[in-house]
Amino acid sequence: MPTVTRLTHDGDFKRQLAWSPDGKHILCTRHHRGQVCVWIMDAEGHNAKPLVPPGAPQFDGSWSPDSRRVLYVHDVLQGTDGKLSINVVGAHGSGNKVLIPNAAFEESPRWSPDGKHIAFVSCRDGNQDIYLADADGSHVRRLTQGTTANNNPSWSPDSKQLVFASARYGTLEICVMNADGSQVRRLTHNTALDWWPTWSPDGRHLAFTSNRDGNYEIYLMRPDGSEQRNLTRHAGQDNHATWSPDSQRLAFVSNRDGAYDIYIMDV
Repeated sequence: MPTVTRLTHDGDFKRQLAWSPDGKHILCTRHHRGQVCVWIMDAEGHNAKPLVPPGAPQFDGSWSPDSRRVLYVHDVLQGTDGKLSINVVGAHGSGNKVLIPNAAFEESPRWSPDGKHIAFVSCRDGNQDIYLADADGSHVRRLTQGTTANNNPSWSPDSKQLVFASARYGTLEICVMNADGSQVRRLTHNTALDWWPTWSPDGRHLAFTSNRDGNYEIYLMRPDGSEQRNLTRHAGQDNHATWSPDSQRLAFVSNRDGAYDIYIMDV
């Protein structure tokens, strides 16, 4: 079994991890004292703090390739659903601004490794689909089509492909497509829920979450869908994996010790 180390011990509910490309920091969405915020901490788990001042809910942070900026979802509470936009802010919390204004639910922003594009999820055309924008938020175009949910995009290291979760086959399955939305290929085939895929920086593996063995675990497979295996194998709920820049470790959220804290394991 891989070596697993507990990183945080505060007990707050956490989700949506993102390890910085320079390896120095980890982002997470943290529910703390009634506030939902994007938090930043050292990769060793120290010096945790909100990325921007608490207020309206903020979640699902994603790093720029140079680790100097962060995309995140900003929720202006309005009515029963909220008004979600995609914001960008400096890694030290400065220069916060709207990058992709609200048109519906704007979620899951992901910078391409070459820095040229942003993939994100939106319901602006009536269905939860994956969209592409230039890095400045302009030229938005729809990548996925249909009437079922498509979400959780993650870029290949060469910025030529996107892996994502899709309900087009009945339950959420992992799929991959070209960065222009063409040639969608299905990678997982089961009746369980497979989601939150993330491409390793060296391009050799995809990590994802599945409950195919009875509870949520972190799985590993090759980018062609082969060699699928349960990596965590624990009775606790394991989810929201993110890769270290050297592709040797994964950080993830688990309740294996009673609370939803962050753990790191060797791969």
